[in-house]
Amino acid sequence: MKKFLFGSLVAAVFAVSGSAMAADFVAGKDYTVLANPVQVEVPGKIEVREFFWYGCPHCFKLEPYMQTWLKNMPKDVRFVRTPAAMNPVWEQGARAYYVSEALGVRQKTHLMLFHAIHEGQKPILEKAAFAKYFTQFGIPEAKFNSTYDSFPIASKIAQAQDLAKRYQLTGVPAVTVNGKYVIQGEDGKVTQVLNYLIEKERSGK
Repeated sequence: MKKFLFGSLVAAVFAVSGSAMAADFVAGKDYTVLANPVQVEVPGKIEVREFFWYGCPHCFKLEPYMQTWLKNMPKDVRFVRTPAAMNPVWEQGARAYYVSEALGVRQKTHLMLFHAIHEGQKPILEKAAFAKYFTQFGIPEAKFNSTYDSFPIASKIAQAQDLAKRYQLTGVPAVTVNGKYVIQGEDGKVTQVLNYLIEKERSGK
């Protein structure tokens, strides 16, 4: 019985602490409120969008927290990943990401690319290097290159660039919530603020 009471007490303390932490999240400090909200793609769903670049060490540090969050993502939330294409170097990584989607290998390549670049120290940030890397997933270089240069991929790049401007991004990683809020950071606090803002949207506050 003592163990049960102690366990209950600890759980209660953590519950109160969690509530206090959530209550401490402040606009302008822990997240940014957009003056002009961006329209979400699927009305009725709370949209969470992650902007990243494969060469960004901060994005690499955040990714495990996002992966954990995704495993328990609420059913009323729609998650979208957007590769940032805010300069010519980043655009090459963004095109590679969209190629992986178009050719159906994104689930295999996404995390492996992050690890190869940041843990394996492999210089895979330009078109030619991406094309060679993708051959291990059964994608011939010619197929990668033709898809990379295709109109559908160019259209997605234009959309990603437009979204970055509308969200007024100056860097990555950045996680947006329902077109209204922007969270930046590289640790577990990002997902804590994310859950807080999702609940804020859900309750209509």
